[in-house]
Amino acid sequence: MERTDERYGQYVAILEEELVAAMGCTEPIAIALAAARARELLGTRPVRVEVAASGSIIKNAKSVVVPHTGGLKGIEAAAAAGIVAGRAERSLEVIADVSPTDIEEVAAYLERTPITVERADTGLDFDIVVRVFADAQDAPARSALVRIADFHTNIVREERDGAVLRDGAPASEGGAAEGMTDRGVLSMEGIWDFAMTAELDDVRDLLDRQIACNDAIAREGLAGDWGANIGSVMLGAYGDDVKSRACACAAAASDARMSGCELPVVINSGSGNQGITVSVPLIVYARHLGSTDEQLHRALVLSNLVAIHQKTGIGRLSAFCGAVCAGAAAGAGIAYLDGGGYDEACHAVVNALSIVAGMVCDGAKPSCAGKIAFSVNAGILGYVMYRDGQQFYGGDGIVKKGVENTIDSIARLGRDGMRATNDEIIRIMLGA
Repeated sequence: MERTDERYGQYVAILEEELVAAMGCTEPIAIALAAARARELLGTRPVRVEVAASGSIIKNAKSVVVPHTGGLKGIEAAAAAGIVAGRAERSLEVIADVSPTDIEEVAAYLERTPITVERADTGLDFDIVVRVFADAQDAPARSALVRIADFHTNIVREERDGAVLRDGAPASEGGAAEGMTDRGVLSMEGIWDFAMTAELDDVRDLLDRQIACNDAIAREGLAGDWGANIGSVMLGAYGDDVKSRACACAAAASDARMSGCELPVVINSGSGNQGITVSVPLIVYARHLGSTDEQLHRALVLSNLVAIHQKTGIGRLSAFCGAVCAGAAAGAGIAYLDGGGYDEACHAVVNALSIVAGMVCDGAKPSCAGKIAFSVNAGILGYVMYRDGQQFYGGDGIVKKGVENTIDSIARLGRDGMRATNDEIIRIMLGA
């Protein structure tokens, strides 16, 4: 793909928009971001906080440890951390710079401050509204509101004392998200062309940061005692061959992240776990195969964009586990590193989706590490199947002839078919 091709700049822009660093699980971090911004608008630390969030946000924020809180979990902890120590200008690293004193103050603030949480019934899968209140007569403002919708940094509404300072319609209520590149430009053929021909200097910094951050947290996940230690368990049980290590390292990174590890992750499709899944297995394979830096970078371009392409039709949050898409994308990247071409990459995706497409998302928590391990395994198996002359065919279940048609089938399953499943998962998790 030539730089003069309009799609070239769009593909680069999509990577720039998606491959950003985040400290902690991105749903509670988005809550912390909204709370930090609301505190800024209020001009003082609030004495009362109300959080309204869509069911999918509650699902993903309920059970995960919030970094820099001393091990606290959940929505209230995320809001408190954002209010006490958040810096909204840091975006998804809003609570990356927190002192030991701040950590103590977050716990104290939680004890003395009413923070209520309710499920928002707006019809959006991704919706967060944080309202904060002050009671001092001389406070800069008496109330403030911040709403984030559609994706993790998309502040669509701000209010101070009832006066609207920012007002934008969420994309799912009429139009594309402001300032975001249209993901509809992506296709498997276009992604392969771009990955094979792109001037790597245009994306090198993004990819080098992804390699450095995600490899570091994978190493920490194996070295430390995090979550269920899925990575260490796998290496002990299944050995240390490249396939086992690729699955184990990705799982270890997730276990660390879900358990509050204070290392950043470069995300994909709004998810740190998906960012880990599309990158860590490729790093492992590149080392094993002796791949050049250029080969690893091109594999990462391929894997990242294939994951984004799949998730575009599903949406940011769903009952469909995002690790499935990311694992299939990793299979495409590994196919390239192992000498495969376009056909191998496409069949790796189709075969992997055929194997694990039914995996559900029941929120962010330690078992995500296990789901990642099996999704990566499916991606690798999907490639190896085709390399060895085997594949699934159109008409096998939801598999359609052609990779794009199969991706469309998965999008329908995740977006429409699993909507009732998502509601039931949320009811189960909330004890309803």
